[in-house]
Order: sequence, then C-alpha cells, then structure tokens
Amino acid sequence: MSEALADEIWDVVLAWPVLARDTLGKQIVRSADSIGANIAEGSGRGTVKDKRHYLRMSRGSLNETKHWLRRAYRRQLLSSTQVESLKQTMDALAPTLNAYYRSLGQGI
Repeated sequence: MSEALADEIWDVVLAWPVLARDTLGKQIVRSADSIGANIAEGSGRGTVKDKRHYLRMSRGSLNETKHWLRRAYRRQLLSSTQVESLKQTMDALAPTLNAYYRSLGQGI
C-alpha cells in the first residue's frame, strides 16, 4: 500500500507547474517514499525494538504526507477526485501500520 501511495503521488506531482514541483512536490514525494522505506528498513533489522522504531518513523512519514496533501489541496494543486483517491489509500494504510506495530509485541 505504501508503494501504491508513493507511486500515485509521484504521478500527480509530475503534472504540477515547476514551482509547485520544486517546493511542495519534492517534500510530498520524499515523505511518501519514506513511509515504505522505513517499513523496509525496519523489516531488515534484527530486533523487535528496531522494527517498532522504524514503524513509528513510517507512521510519522504518513502523517507528514497527509500534511503536504492538505497544503497541495489548499493551493489548488489537487482535485477533489485526486484527494479522494489518495485518501482511500492512506485511510487503509494507517490501521495496517498500527496493526503491524501491535503484532510485534513489546520485544527488546
């Protein structure tokens, strides 16, 4: 899901004017890419503590992505249709990350 979200955001940002791509676009692409990157990095770690740490980072990146999407919408860079499509993915991703986090238990 995180990769689908990042790819969809990438496609949307490519259509923006240069100033928007160079400022807000770079930020939102980085934060969206960071969601999956943190999941992957945590999965490669040896301890539950590390996995949980990177999942928290991933959730933070998801929240950052939501922030940038709100800014993009307010600046009329996103249509209502694009917002709804992105929102569906994010609304499914957040509880999935939380469930994965809880499934790891406390660990050391």
